[in-house]
Amino acid sequence: MAHITAELKASMENSPYGRLLGFRLLELAEGYARVSVTLRPEHTNFLGMIHGGLVMSLADYAFACSCNTLGQARVALQFSTNFVSAPPLAGDLLAEARTIHAGETIALTEISITDASGRTIAKATGTAITKPKRSSAEG
Repeated sequence: MAHITAELKASMENSPYGRLLGFRLLELAEGYARVSVTLRPEHTNFLGMIHGGLVMSLADYAFACSCNTLGQARVALQFSTNFVSAPPLAGDLLAEARTIHAGETIALTEISITDASGRTIAKATGTAITKPKRSSAEG
């Protein structure tokens, strides 16, 4: 865990958006993250189902945690989600992200989202790019 500092882990755990949605970082290793969320009534859409945006946000959060453990700050370049099953209305969802390639510029991560019984809810992939350094002119 050479690249995973207490500061990096705390920064990930204290993400304002992640906290808003109730995400919990359960495990963090180089190129790997496991996160969960306990489903709440406010996570539902107008049809009374869990909002797909919550599932995608959970996958994106796991993606960001995974690909940012490898020594460089990375941001999303592309993200794709395939829904497999509707999530239950209660219980936990779990996202596991594995960064399968991390070069100097591009990293590729695969994410699996399951419910508490292990049923697949969605599969996602994310491509990240090394965060460019900002020039002093950009502010």
